[in-house]
Amino acid sequence: MMKKIFNKKNIINGLFLGFFLILIFVPSAKALMIRGLMEIGLFRPSVEIPKENATPEAAADLSGISFKDASGRIVDLGNLKGKVIFLNFWATWCPPCLAEMPSVNKLYEQFKDDKDVVFILVDADSDFAKSKKFMDEKDYKMPVFAVASNIPEQIFKGSLPTTVVFDKQGRISYNEVGAANYASPKFIDFIKKLKESNN
Repeated sequence: MMKKIFNKKNIINGLFLGFFLILIFVPSAKALMIRGLMEIGLFRPSVEIPKENATPEAAADLSGISFKDASGRIVDLGNLKGKVIFLNFWATWCPPCLAEMPSVNKLYEQFKDDKDVVFILVDADSDFAKSKKFMDEKDYKMPVFAVASNIPEQIFKGSLPTTVVFDKQGRISYNEVGAANYASPKFIDFIKKLKESNN
């Protein structure tokens, strides 16, 4: 009887250890777990809807901060004044990045035809072949870029994923490190308000 209990305990411990090792060593399994936590309401982006008649902060000079797409086209953030910019730094090997990608894609699908909202997804490894393969496998149509200039620390400190949203004046309105659900109604409303704001 004691031996049966001991064996049952070892099996449970072995299963728990196996599950734990899978989460550590299999990025897609960890991403799936994080995505599940997003679905139940964790990892919500912390956003504040811009207030009417709020005193605007000074806009940062974004000129010279540039990114390159797979065809070699350069996009300079300084040339995007007047548009809301959703900037996301990610990598195919990063489980939190993979976990948030479906929500980023849903957000992109909602605003992809809106000329006032620009999406720049920056592959931290600058490996266009790998990132394109990932996007194709997932049937995502989001634009992938590589870094083409120095990036100020106030925008990206090196942690993945990092998401920064600039308002139409070039001010940082959102800067978050870690996975988040960007398809949440609150975040979608946040982007819409930034788009409508003239401050």
